[in-house]
Amino acid sequence: MSIVSHLPFVSAVFGGLIALAGIIWARRSVSDWAFIAGMIILALEGVCIGLTGSAVTPIEVVQWQQWRLAILSLLPGTWLLFSLTYARGNAREFLVRWRFVLVAAFLLPIGLVLAFRNDLLVVFLQQASITGAESRWALRVSGPAIVLNLLLVLGSILILLNLERTFRASVGMMRWRIKFMLLGVGVLFVVRIYTSSQALLFKGVDLSIESFNSGALLIAGLLMVRALIRARHFTADVYPSQTILQGSLTVFLAGLYLLLVGALAKLVAFLGGDTSFAIKAFMALVSLVLLAILLQSDRARLHVRRFVSRNFQRPLYDYRTAWKKFTEGTASRVEQTDLSRSLVRLVADMFQALSVTLWLVDEKKETLVLTGSTSLSETASSHLAPKKGDLDEIARYFHDHPEPVDIESSTEPWALALKACHPSQFQNGGDRVAIPMIGRGELLGVAIVGDRVAGAAFSLQDFDMLKCIGDHAASSVLNIQLSRKLLQAKELEAFQTMAAFFVHDMKNAASTLNLMLQNLPIHFNDPAFREDALRGVSKTVTHINHLIARLSQLRHELKIQPTEADLNEVVTKAVAPLEGTADMQVVKALAPLPAVRFDREQIDKVVTNLVLNAKEAMDGKGELRVTTGPSAGGVVLSVADSGCGMSADFLKRSLFRPFQTTKKSGLGIGMFQSKMIVEAHGGRISVTSEPGQGTTFHVFLPSPKD
Repeated sequence: MSIVSHLPFVSAVFGGLIALAGIIWARRSVSDWAFIAGMIILALEGVCIGLTGSAVTPIEVVQWQQWRLAILSLLPGTWLLFSLTYARGNAREFLVRWRFVLVAAFLLPIGLVLAFRNDLLVVFLQQASITGAESRWALRVSGPAIVLNLLLVLGSILILLNLERTFRASVGMMRWRIKFMLLGVGVLFVVRIYTSSQALLFKGVDLSIESFNSGALLIAGLLMVRALIRARHFTADVYPSQTILQGSLTVFLAGLYLLLVGALAKLVAFLGGDTSFAIKAFMALVSLVLLAILLQSDRARLHVRRFVSRNFQRPLYDYRTAWKKFTEGTASRVEQTDLSRSLVRLVADMFQALSVTLWLVDEKKETLVLTGSTSLSETASSHLAPKKGDLDEIARYFHDHPEPVDIESSTEPWALALKACHPSQFQNGGDRVAIPMIGRGELLGVAIVGDRVAGAAFSLQDFDMLKCIGDHAASSVLNIQLSRKLLQAKELEAFQTMAAFFVHDMKNAASTLNLMLQNLPIHFNDPAFREDALRGVSKTVTHINHLIARLSQLRHELKIQPTEADLNEVVTKAVAPLEGTADMQVVKALAPLPAVRFDREQIDKVVTNLVLNAKEAMDGKGELRVTTGPSAGGVVLSVADSGCGMSADFLKRSLFRPFQTTKKSGLGIGMFQSKMIVEAHGGRISVTSEPGQGTTFHVFLPSPKD
């Protein structure tokens, strides 16, 4: 047997050993189990390929190939699960978002194999060639097997897309730790795209092409072993964005490759065939992979940028682009943690630095707290934080020298404390530079940059850019801190307002009960008093429960369940209790309405609240007019009263805010809740009113879109 015939068995053993290492070494996360299962699947495929090559009859070949296709049906779902969870701190969010695709990646290939288990392959006899070679039999794939290969191609592209997303989201040390694992899995599925696309093009099984998968498993296994030795574990904390990647390199290269191979196949067929076409297609694939690796290389980008700067008299940085990038990357961050993560990623990417850490002064101003890093975890950095005395030294130095500084050669206490915060990961990583973030004359934090690609030294242009970044970061941190204080002040104001209403009503209820308790010993034997006291207690308890129930509405998240319903029916039900009132005239003008989807229970609350508010505004006397009708893109409900009306200032500043009311017994929650309900349906609520002239509310609900 040749070396090529042994290759599938060797790759299967190697894949099995890596799976065994995963079982021993892994931390039992979802990505760990997906990796172990994926390696076992690939190892079993290698066994099937090897046994196919050693088979002597067509029946044996078909049997082992059917087993191979059955095993491959598990491949897309398992490795897609791995790509969604590996090295991702927010893996749960991606699993929720991709749940339908993930289920389809498991069910479609498996269901296809189960439904057409014995109809995936067809054996046929190839006729002798002109040279007189002996006729031989070959395998042709059927329609279901073609669909399965198509699913493998699509699944491979999705897997590579997620691996690319993880790679782009990682920076610095995190990228360094996971790069070889991503590259290894990427090799597996880049080759898988090639082999599956060949099966699609030629509608047959070629054992020489299948051996590429075994070779890819060996190469990928070596890269994975390198990754495990480098990182010493499977996990890392990377937080990719939930948004779809714009200009994805994976989609571009996959589409380019499939287009190129398809065009070449048509050209070869037109010219009469080419026995080396498979090798040429594979070389085209390898060229695209090498191009992708080159485009993603930090070292290559650094050398290109420095070459252009030195030889074409161009500045090292495009300051306008850099400033725009930093502004866009930090302007939308409203949490300190999100801002810190964004800053370290931007700095690491701009300076090709593997380790960037951001330390902010804590609220008590006693120490520095790690808020973002490309190399350290929060738990691992807890013992690296400087003490209070060290922070005083650091703050004193940067107060006198508010510039970025190289801390590598300094032996002063403040520099030693900063070097302890940011241990070097590589001996040839170059010097470490500390960037102070100073706002309003105070030290807000320090960013430390080190372990640059190729150990490149920091130039004067680098220090100028670092100074700009430090000032920009300081203003962003200061804005977030001030915004948080403002939010806390508003929350305290709202709590005090709510407490004032609550305490006022509770005080009245307590006074009523206290008066009853004082009179109870004196009039206890009076049956009329006892009956009156029981009614009073019952009324007070009901009032307290009602008060608590209305306050509790603010704590619950508003969830709507829209169904197709009749708005006129809801309005009729809400107005019915008021009809027939002696001093109040109720006028209904309900027009036929188009179909509208809304949450009946929630909209009933809105209509009831508007009707009762109108009744109370008129003190039970006057005209209440309720109308409905179609409107552009939906329906509109109007509730008008002839009551006291509201001032323009109250409409503008207070109407839809909680705890703002003109009613003596109200809490100011009803209109706030009504507005939330209407807007949750995609509608809007408006009001027109004048003091002494009455009030009219308009509620617009949109019709369902086709």
